[in-house]
Amino acid sequence: MKFRIIALTGYLAVLGGAMAQANKIKRSDLPAAVEKTVAAQSKGATIRGFSEEKEQGKTTYEVQMTMNGHSKDLEIDESGVVIEVEEQVTLEALPTEVRTGLQARAGKGRITKVESITKKDRLVAYEAQVETDGKKSEVQVGADGKPLDHEE
Repeated sequence: MKFRIIALTGYLAVLGGAMAQANKIKRSDLPAAVEKTVAAQSKGATIRGFSEEKEQGKTTYEVQMTMNGHSKDLEIDESGVVIEVEEQVTLEALPTEVRTGLQARAGKGRITKVESITKKDRLVAYEAQVETDGKKSEVQVGADGKPLDHEE
């Protein structure tokens, strides 16, 4: 029994080291290049918070904000380049094929929130938060409403 606990603890330590760690930070902790991007991208927005994530030797920064009544999150690299934008959109505003694709993936669940995912200035996917029998999950489809080969 002791061996199993030790083995499991070791496995979890290795697994935890491989996963990205996001830490909340203050705006004053942002590198100058990231701060410049945040200042430009957040005009007219209410900033909700910042985080720093280290994964595979690379550090990225996330800014969570509310703009025009909806959420908008940016992931920015150390040099100030926007890597990814997740922006809340209404289900009704989606193209029919995207709405149909998300509803098919959600099954009997209720879609509670939808975000567009943009990488390198290109819309790559839509992600919906789904509630099914009190449990929350997420589903994604491509910009065309079709299932993705991999999660964005």
